[in-house]
Amino acid sequence: MGKTANTTRAQESTNAIERLYITMRHLFNRGFYKPTGVSGETLKQALLQLRPEIYGSIAEEKSELNGLVYILERLPEGIEQCRFINLTSDEGYGKSHITPIIPAKRKRNCYRIDEEQMNIEITRGRSDIYDILTHLTFLFIESQKIANRVLVEDGKETIRDWQKLEAVLKKQKRTKAEQEVALIHTSNILGRSYSETVATYEKLATKKDPDRFLNIVYWLGTLAIEERTTGNKRAITFSLLLRERLGHHIHGERWANTIKDTLHQHGLLERPIHIISANMHSVMNSLFAKKALAKEFPNANGSLEIYEALSLPENSALRNKVTGVAKKNGMIAINDVSGTNIDVQIFDMANLGPSACCYDLPEGIADKQKPVLFVMDYAFGEQAFETIDEFLKPYKIKKGQKLFLNVQSISIMGKAGILEGGKGDLMIPTAHFFEGTADNYPFHNELSASLFRNQGLKVLEGNMVTVLGTSLQNKDILKFFHDSTWKAIGLEMEGVHYQKAIQAASKIRKSIREDVQVRYAYYASDNPLETGSTLASGGLGTTGVKPTYLITEKILEQIFNS
Repeated sequence: MGKTANTTRAQESTNAIERLYITMRHLFNRGFYKPTGVSGETLKQALLQLRPEIYGSIAEEKSELNGLVYILERLPEGIEQCRFINLTSDEGYGKSHITPIIPAKRKRNCYRIDEEQMNIEITRGRSDIYDILTHLTFLFIESQKIANRVLVEDGKETIRDWQKLEAVLKKQKRTKAEQEVALIHTSNILGRSYSETVATYEKLATKKDPDRFLNIVYWLGTLAIEERTTGNKRAITFSLLLRERLGHHIHGERWANTIKDTLHQHGLLERPIHIISANMHSVMNSLFAKKALAKEFPNANGSLEIYEALSLPENSALRNKVTGVAKKNGMIAINDVSGTNIDVQIFDMANLGPSACCYDLPEGIADKQKPVLFVMDYAFGEQAFETIDEFLKPYKIKKGQKLFLNVQSISIMGKAGILEGGKGDLMIPTAHFFEGTADNYPFHNELSASLFRNQGLKVLEGNMVTVLGTSLQNKDILKFFHDSTWKAIGLEMEGVHYQKAIQAASKIRKSIREDVQVRYAYYASDNPLETGSTLASGGLGTTGVKPTYLITEKILEQIFNS
């Protein structure tokens, strides 16, 4: 759809996002679609018009390599070989003989049913579906690009580069020279330089499959070529059970009940509860690491050196030692079995041994009044509402008997895209507003920018936009959010959903205290307004250690001093 004289690029992009979501909802209700059919083409054209920053050169003839790596880390290995992709709910596949495939950067169970079919379990709600369908649409666009470059002579023959790549991949053993030649042919197929192709090859290589990138290119091209030459089209389907269950909080309710049952069993349900949405290491390490590892780090220059060491993959022994100390001092770990993929840690501050914790409670507090910290792993999009909404409901002791939780505070730490700054910088929101609507949620944040000054990080304070998906943003929309009277300092996916649940429980349902304390703080995973600084440019590495622990420590200081 072309640009008209009366529309800005930001308005066109907003319309494209709206079309994507309307189409996705329609296809979900319908139950299936074909990527090269009319509906699939609608998704493709909307994504091409939007041209998200994370997908780089999606609208160009050449292949987009960084975007490809990004989505492959979030989709199951082998999906490029599958003609049929079935999105399901948790339907018991875990009890079968099939081993689940879990993507590197997104916790979701996927099952390779046979050579042609991949099943992907959806337990995180609509945000998960939007995320997957957007990634798949990108994958199909890139697949079609390969077919466009490979097919010649009215689609009856393939170019020499493709034939040579195919010949190399058919060999059981390949020499280094043959591998390099295959990469040269692949570079021409993709419209990319040899050095770019080699860099992507190295990123995707695994011990099990060093030639994974070559195989991915081959299968993406093969299925697109077969679609054109044989009419065997790829198809996306949504299971009947998924369509029936979506939106009913089945997984969130199961998750919340498991946690409340555990709290009840340990006599913690009536204690002051502080909810922290973070990761599964920063709170535990902040509470115990400095003292637990005093022998290993006798000359540590502050805690940051210890935290950086704990973040390194090779230091599992250090992590295990801290975990062991935490379990001896009141930590209860609940590994998720509900399907939400959100693990939980509960810290009972009445069970702290002498000199075990790095924080001190005020003197004279009775054990019954000592806080219980409930730490939950990151939720995903709309899942934030489902999980917190269910947890804040009263606990049913017996039929007709309810116990209201004594929730003192809710703290949210997360990663977000920053619109003025760089990776690792901080954002302290004063309000969340929801992309595509006028829904807005101002609140009093117990955290403020002044708490984080003079720490060597840029700190922004202001409004933040909760987006429908990180894969569906471009510079034009984000500049509008930043430059207009919305004055957004950053974008994330959960803020509105958390606050919606908190306000419903505290202001309307009255299931928790009305003056519950709320804390939000985010650190920048990327700056989507800067070329080369999007999420597709790679992870934070140790850059994320300092802001993660700085935020965690400020949250814990307020809890221990409240």
